[in-house]
Amino acid sequence: MQDYEDSVSFLGSWGPFQRRVVFQLCLAAIPSGYNMLSSLYLLAVPPHTCQIPTANLSQEWMEAAIPLQLVSGHMEKSSCSRFQLSLIQNLSILNQNVSTLGTTWDQNLRSLGSGSGPQLSSLKQEDCKDGWTFSKEHYQSTVVTEFNLVCEDQWKPPLSTLAYFLGGVCGCVISGQISDRFGRKPVLLGSIAFLSISCSVLALAPSWELFSVIFFLVGFGQISCFVVVFVLGTEILTGPIRVLFGNLCMPFAFAFGMLLLPGTAYLVRTWRRLALILALPGLSCVPLWWLLPESPRWLVSRGHLRRAEVLLSSAAVENRVRAPEVIFKTTKVENLSLNRSESLNFMDLVQTKNIRHISLILWIVWFSANLSYFGISFNMSSLSGNPFVNYFLVVAIELPAYTASWLASRRLPRRLSFIAFSLLGALALLLVQITVKAHPVLTLFLVLLGKFGILAGVSILYTYSGELYPTVIRNTALSFCATFSRLGSAVSPYILELGVWYELLPWILVGSLSVFGVALSIFLPETFTHPLPDTIQQMATMQKWPCSSPAAKHDGKPSEDQTTGPQIICTTHF
Repeated sequence: MQDYEDSVSFLGSWGPFQRRVVFQLCLAAIPSGYNMLSSLYLLAVPPHTCQIPTANLSQEWMEAAIPLQLVSGHMEKSSCSRFQLSLIQNLSILNQNVSTLGTTWDQNLRSLGSGSGPQLSSLKQEDCKDGWTFSKEHYQSTVVTEFNLVCEDQWKPPLSTLAYFLGGVCGCVISGQISDRFGRKPVLLGSIAFLSISCSVLALAPSWELFSVIFFLVGFGQISCFVVVFVLGTEILTGPIRVLFGNLCMPFAFAFGMLLLPGTAYLVRTWRRLALILALPGLSCVPLWWLLPESPRWLVSRGHLRRAEVLLSSAAVENRVRAPEVIFKTTKVENLSLNRSESLNFMDLVQTKNIRHISLILWIVWFSANLSYFGISFNMSSLSGNPFVNYFLVVAIELPAYTASWLASRRLPRRLSFIAFSLLGALALLLVQITVKAHPVLTLFLVLLGKFGILAGVSILYTYSGELYPTVIRNTALSFCATFSRLGSAVSPYILELGVWYELLPWILVGSLSVFGVALSIFLPETFTHPLPDTIQQMATMQKWPCSSPAAKHDGKPSEDQTTGPQIICTTHF
């Protein structure tokens, strides 16, 4: 919105007002990051075996009552079955010591491996009729252990996570429309309050069904908070500080919130207390109701010129500069109103062949990239080692990933950067299948490298997508890209379930989807150093072949009757 930026240029880019706004918005982003992957701990599935009643059974017989099964090439205790308890009790009465049968636990393991000798495995088995015994090495309680969501009910935890991400899909669609009507600030603080209240109520859920419904609301509040923070920052800030906020400051604040979660979960260990603590970061945002300004762009677009001028005059005093007596001239206000009335809708994303192909490719790329990103996070539970340390490492790698994407966005072409980072992540994940059994440390390194590459690619994708679309439809286009990204994250919990058929299938699928996204992105036009399109007719055209010459570009000059509009992400060129 060039007219707007000309009107507020007297503020400068790096004043105390802008720095204060960046700090407050980063503070507002922490609750969203803190709750991002809370399902990893709330719905964690500890190792478990069938519960064996202690009556008339020695400890040796209780251990022998659990059959062995082959899991990923290793013999492990069964999680969902036991030898028929009546038979075990009869054998216990007839033979007070298991060793008299030559079938101690160690001997049973050896006989199963050799196929000779007396075998308890020949006894009839039954389901866990008396419940389960869960390991408390890492968790005192989770939603899974409290409501026994294992074995025949093992489909329920992924469904709860799906509900969380579907809440995010609804949040993407609804929060933007509400903030357009009622303002960025009330929707942001309302989303944070909604998130905190939902987490508090979540801790009181008496059943799995109610937990899933409330978890849907938690997901709604989490993504609504994230989206509005991003939009508010890009609309208040201008110039280089907007670039720094969108590409580095806010992602770092979001990652900081994510890094707080494993430490909290390690100290708490019970899911109800953890749910209550998830509501606490929102309390630190209460003072923002009086400190955080509303978006001047939104105020102007809604005709609240007096409020916008008072806000900017206060900012000028804070920056120690002098504001002009009349900040928004009539012609500029008319241009801003024209932008508002000429906003387009979803159908314009598929109206012409060029924008339709670009949109379809970007939707698939956003879906696959975010499915891979969240698939890595959920598959961390399948790796050996402490789950709290593993999660901390997989989140900490986001900090250098954001830094690398920011540096790349300053100097390198968008398409090349996205392809390079995503391909690095995909290849690292495909190599996991070679090392996962013999080299756990190397496997963890490859997973972290894969997360680094995919996340850096996703960060580049935000800027790249915004530069591909014209100003008149950029908000709508990015909203639908975000919706497809949330659909990808909603599917991600089920990737881990594919390991039932083949242990390495989740890693192969995640890596293959990243490669598929890279292959599609080759056909997209480059945007680096090219002027932003203002109309659909000015969009760069698709490449017919990956090795063809660059697509024709427009002259970058907006038409006389078309001006730029508010952007959902920073698209300043370097």
